[in-house]
Amino acid sequence: MRTIFNSESCKETLHLNVLNPQSWLQVERGKFSKVAAAQASSSIGSLVKVPEPPIVAHFKPLDYVQVLAQIHEELESCPLNERSSLYLLQFQVFRGLGEVKLMRRSLRTAWLKASSVHEKIIFGAWLKYEKKGEDFVFDLLGSCSKCARETGPIDVASELQINSTSSRSSEEASISGNESDDSVVFRIGNERVNCDRQKMANLSSPFCAMLNGCFTESYCEEIDFSENNISVNGMREISDFSKTGCLNEVSPDLLVEMLIFANKFCCESLKDTCDRKLASLVSTRQDAVDLLECAIEENSPILAASCLQVFLHDLPDCLNDDRVVEILGNANGEQLSIVVGQASFSLFSLLSEVSMSLDASSDITVLFLERLVQSAKNNRQKMLAFHQLGCARLLRKEYDEAEELFQKAVKEGHTYSIAGLARISYNKGKKSWAFEKLNSLVLSSTPLGWMYQERSLYYEGDKRWDDLEKATDLDPTLTYPYMYRAASLMRKQEAEAAIGEINRVLGFKLALECLELRFCFYLALENYEAAFCDVQAILTLSPGYRMFEGRVAATKLRMLVREHVENWTTADCWLKLYDRWSSVDDIGSLSVIYQMLESDAAKGVLYFRQSLLLLRLNCPEAAMRSLQLARQHASSEDERLVYEGWILYDTGHCEEGLRKAEESIKLKRSFEAFFLKAYALADSSQDPTCSSAVITLLEDALKCPSDRLRKGSEQSRERLCRLWEIRLSS
Repeated sequence: MRTIFNSESCKETLHLNVLNPQSWLQVERGKFSKVAAAQASSSIGSLVKVPEPPIVAHFKPLDYVQVLAQIHEELESCPLNERSSLYLLQFQVFRGLGEVKLMRRSLRTAWLKASSVHEKIIFGAWLKYEKKGEDFVFDLLGSCSKCARETGPIDVASELQINSTSSRSSEEASISGNESDDSVVFRIGNERVNCDRQKMANLSSPFCAMLNGCFTESYCEEIDFSENNISVNGMREISDFSKTGCLNEVSPDLLVEMLIFANKFCCESLKDTCDRKLASLVSTRQDAVDLLECAIEENSPILAASCLQVFLHDLPDCLNDDRVVEILGNANGEQLSIVVGQASFSLFSLLSEVSMSLDASSDITVLFLERLVQSAKNNRQKMLAFHQLGCARLLRKEYDEAEELFQKAVKEGHTYSIAGLARISYNKGKKSWAFEKLNSLVLSSTPLGWMYQERSLYYEGDKRWDDLEKATDLDPTLTYPYMYRAASLMRKQEAEAAIGEINRVLGFKLALECLELRFCFYLALENYEAAFCDVQAILTLSPGYRMFEGRVAATKLRMLVREHVENWTTADCWLKLYDRWSSVDDIGSLSVIYQMLESDAAKGVLYFRQSLLLLRLNCPEAAMRSLQLARQHASSEDERLVYEGWILYDTGHCEEGLRKAEESIKLKRSFEAFFLKAYALADSSQDPTCSSAVITLLEDALKCPSDRLRKGSEQSRERLCRLWEIRLSS
């Protein structure tokens, strides 16, 4: 099994009669000697393990409902500039609950309510990151401006307005005036640039003092500017700008030179114009790396924000660039304010989230989490930051540092961090302290499922079993208790009970680790067909999955098991699919479809059926992957339009999905098109009078030719009818 948190403690090993999957499966093919087979008595125990549950780096309050209610209440009265932070907290709550759609909704609302261009950049990039792999959806939407606004880059220059100063106003007024007869020559090396003295004087106070004050230069017709790091071409462009207020088309290098000059001589209007011009030229990561240092040194917020946007829209790839990590991770407070304004906590929340998904214990993750801690302002931000950094330190076995961080998180009110403190105490040899800490938590508060699960790790025998039963009663979604009980039953050679136990969780939660465990059980029982079914379901969910703690590719195991399973004809596959679909055996149906996709059967229809099963099993990412494949393998235009419509519908674009359904129906009346139209109309229309239209569409769908794989369509029709009746009555 794979796990985020590995430890030698609290692990249960299954001893099944195999040496390893490859050698065991070779016995019946005559490729493995009887002597070797006889020696394969307990070796799968080294491969199949039930690890202790991880300490997850999520915000886990004691009462989710209370926290969400508090956030809702605060949103109604808080200042506008605090709303995005509250929606970010709401996102973190939903992250702990595993609610992907609600997470995205919170992120999108944070983007919509952003009070600064920096927040808009951060949450826009975060939405893009969360939707990675869904670029084809943007292609379907085509020129839909809504999608472009949410995830595409914004025009930073038009969004970010710098406060005007009186000096800048005077500059603009002077530029609009007539040229004077009084000129001045700036000598740079051996070359000279003629300028209008008053126009140049009005660029800034320093120039005004130099050219019109009591300095020596005020009485000179020629001034030596050779030591001011400005080229002749740069000075000519500055002279032109002093007269017109506009910049000519010049190279980025010359713009940088002029920006530095403008900052040095406090020419606010020139600096702002160079800042905006350079910002519009940033398009690649290399551009951003090259220009961000200049933006920070010259205090150019527009250019800095544009560079930041390029970095964030390149996540996660840009985190493989040491230069980007160095710039974002090591900027001091003043530099950070230039780059990201007041949104540093949001920035490091995003960067640490991405980094943890790549490697939760890496140096980069620790760097960004440390910056997250530094930027946290209120207690809820602090408890999350301390806890997440504590989890990273724990993974690195830096126990003293992790312990201090978990203690700070608990002090701020994050009770779940006590579980981290208990793990550290156990690893330091203080098992009794770990138990007492969790025991006192269970006895002193309203207990939750994870509390009993954590306490069970420090029990043995029946007491552990009892705690895990209680954990399941309080939180049936925890997978560890089912896996532990199943493993224990298997060790007692109660195979039927073990499989029944793991089936309890697979009945409502298709967890890969549970499927893998059941696969091993079936191998031990030599039930190859059932094992084959499970490994194909695993590959449907995760094509690159590796089993036995990542040591063996699932595709390799499938190949080995397949030689022990009877080959099915296409007719056999369809019969088995009808049978399993009708009996609502979703995992079995997934397995049959996976096998049928290797044949010459119509793949578009099969991938679509696969997506429906995956949605029913609450696997939205895998379902979207299957829908995309269905679209790629559609056998006709009307079929392709239906799949595109479902893709749009499932990604929240109901009106666009509705249009796809109508286009498909014009070409061919089909069950799928009418059903899509009914769902899209029900979700996109707020008019209660359209309920009869929805019901009519469902009835039209049921009149279309059927492939007999539509069990549940009547129930869906009735459910929608009831929903519309409720809406009408309200």
